[in-house]
Amino acid sequence: MRGKCVVLLSGGLDSSTTLFYAKNNGYDCHALMFDYGQRHKRELSSAVFIANAAKVPYKIIKISLPWKGSSLLDKNIRLPSKRSMKVMSKEIPSTYVPGRNTIFISFAVSYAEAIGADSIFIGANAIDFSGYPDCRPDYYKAFNKLIKLGTKKKNIKIITPLINMLKSDIIRLGKRLGVPLEKTWSCYRGGAEPCGVCDSCRIREKGFSEVKRNK
Repeated sequence: MRGKCVVLLSGGLDSSTTLFYAKNNGYDCHALMFDYGQRHKRELSSAVFIANAAKVPYKIIKISLPWKGSSLLDKNIRLPSKRSMKVMSKEIPSTYVPGRNTIFISFAVSYAEAIGADSIFIGANAIDFSGYPDCRPDYYKAFNKLIKLGTKKKNIKIITPLINMLKSDIIRLGKRLGVPLEKTWSCYRGGAEPCGVCDSCRIREKGFSEVKRNK
């Protein structure tokens, strides 16, 4: 056993694979989920299912971001759809939630320090993603420096095992680790069925198509 870790779990492909990855590598995992007023609150039920499937304890933190500033928080702002993959990697879409990962990781740092965890796992990816600035390697390197300077424990480290992986490779890894991928949720719209046209749905479909094509 490598000790305790906090895993940020949204219920999507990446975070679910990250949880199983951490557990498979001998960590005592504690999942942390957020209800922050997102449209795709459906993801929370997937996150709970995944945590239970991995047999790890979890906490759901409910917070409010009343200033909104994102199409994930404000239904009056149109969700982006059918953007080209090239555009996705270069333009920050309206689904970007200002400071979201900074907020989430700050909670995770507090939780980790309180329970004596040395690591925080997050399924951030900088290859097949929607262009968010808080999903890039330099961001996490800077945050690790901040944790060292601003905590009593000092040695808590953010680990991003998927940061440089293609979505298809993440899916393959998830399958090897036994992640119930069919129970994960990626769609930005939420609802009963995925919309199939938002950035997240299309990146997910691209990944599964590549896995199927390259069997």
